[in-house]
Amino acid sequence: MIRKMKDSELEKVSQIWLDSNLEAHDFIDKNFWLDNYPMVKEQFKTAEIYVDAESEVKGFVGLQDDYIAGIFVEKSYRNQGIGKKLINFLKKNHQELSLDVYDKNIRAKQFYERNGFEVSTQSIERETGEKESRLVWKKVNYG
Repeated sequence: MIRKMKDSELEKVSQIWLDSNLEAHDFIDKNFWLDNYPMVKEQFKTAEIYVDAESEVKGFVGLQDDYIAGIFVEKSYRNQGIGKKLINFLKKNHQELSLDVYDKNIRAKQFYERNGFEVSTQSIERETGEKESRLVWKKVNYG
C-alpha cells in the first residue's frame, strides 16, 4: 500500500535513506552522506514523501512537484517490485517526472530507463564532482 509518510515513520525513512546512499554511492566519501543526514532528516519532516508500507516501511519516494528527489528501498525488500510500484504510483498523477542520478550508479540509472525515463542532460554535481544525468519521463497521450 502506498500512502503519505506518517510522522512516526521519520526515523525508519531517514535510516533507509542513509543506508541506501552509503551502499549505492560507494564512489562518494561516506562522510558526505553522514554530514548531510541531519539536514535531510529535518527536510523529510515537511517533504512530500510516499511510502510503501503495510506493517512496516519497505521503501519510499520523495517528490518536489514533478521532480523525484529519490526512490529508496530497504535492502531486504529490494528486487521485489517496490521501486516500480512507487514509480507507477507517481506516473498516475503526473504528466512528466524528472530526476537526477549519478552516472556511476548504474543499477539506478538502468532501473529508471527500464521504467520509461530518458536522459535529457548531463552535468557535474558541484558538491561531489560526480557526473550525473537528468532523466525525464513524459506521459504518452493517445488521442
